[in-house]
Amino acid sequence: MEDPVVMEEVVSEEIAKNMTGRAAATSEGLALAYFSLFMMAVLPIFWGSFRSVTYHKTSKENGEKIEKMTTKDVYMFPLMASGMLFGIYCIVKYLSAEHLNLVVGSYFFLVGTLALTAILRPVVGLVPGSSLLLDENLYHFKFNKGTMVYFECKFDLLHVVALVFSAAFGVFYLLKKHWLANNLFGLAFSINGIEMISLGSVKNGCILLSLLFFYDIFWVFGTEVMVMVAKNLDAPIKVLFPMDFIENGVFGSNFAMLGLGDIVLPGVFIALLLRYDLSKGEGSHFYFYVGFVSYILGLGLTIGILTVFNAAQPALLYLVPACVGIPLAFSLVKGDFGSLFAYDEETPEDEKKEQ
Repeated sequence: MEDPVVMEEVVSEEIAKNMTGRAAATSEGLALAYFSLFMMAVLPIFWGSFRSVTYHKTSKENGEKIEKMTTKDVYMFPLMASGMLFGIYCIVKYLSAEHLNLVVGSYFFLVGTLALTAILRPVVGLVPGSSLLLDENLYHFKFNKGTMVYFECKFDLLHVVALVFSAAFGVFYLLKKHWLANNLFGLAFSINGIEMISLGSVKNGCILLSLLFFYDIFWVFGTEVMVMVAKNLDAPIKVLFPMDFIENGVFGSNFAMLGLGDIVLPGVFIALLLRYDLSKGEGSHFYFYVGFVSYILGLGLTIGILTVFNAAQPALLYLVPACVGIPLAFSLVKGDFGSLFAYDEETPEDEKKEQ
């Protein structure tokens, strides 16, 4: 006769698997996985926010135009995202995820390699002897027809070295689809996105995140679409960590995951708060740190509720009120609400173009 305790554990694991679609994890494995996801979310936001300051400053000094989201872009974004999400869902459900993953994997190999190159280039510059590769004159690749410029890229030899390493990781990802390679590309996308995406104004940021608050709730709680796409689309659109890492190490396969949208979208707003702080010329990072700590609290709440209910959660349900509400509440207390909400990075030329 089998041990009743063992039988109870087996039954509990089967119930957990039926409820969540994945094998049950040990409490230690679950804690390690969620802590790892937590760190993979907060570090890109912190690093990407400060990189965004350098990116905006350098672009302005070089006379390069920074693409910013207009009010129209903000209202269209949730609609376009919904259309794309539902389209992918239909392909996965009614056609074949295998062919879709082949196309998407090839695309992310190219884009991920370039994104990782941008991250690794400063790291390569720290290697002893790398200064020998530096040259004041950059290589310049330009694809144009007459005055119409379709693509333009400036680079040095350090970029080439970084590209070689990035391409090697890209081949590893394309062949193995290992979660470490997935995360490397995902983190590179997150940092580059937070660095380069500009919401244009705090008002735009508040509107966009408020709309995405309802978008996330609908697609996660109201349908199976978001969860099915996240589980079946084999692409670095999420960061992963195996909950069976303690037992199986890097070969674990029982993953906890966090979508890149739950990192990048609040992240670009927090980066905007940092640039607002610096625009005041007071040397303070007050609203950036308020936004950053608010994200930490919101993500902690998300993980807590996920653990308690053992079911997929729309992270923006908890992140948006924290990242938007708390900084605005502090601005009311400090008397900065008008200044913060009116902060706008658009130039007069951008405003005329939008009109």
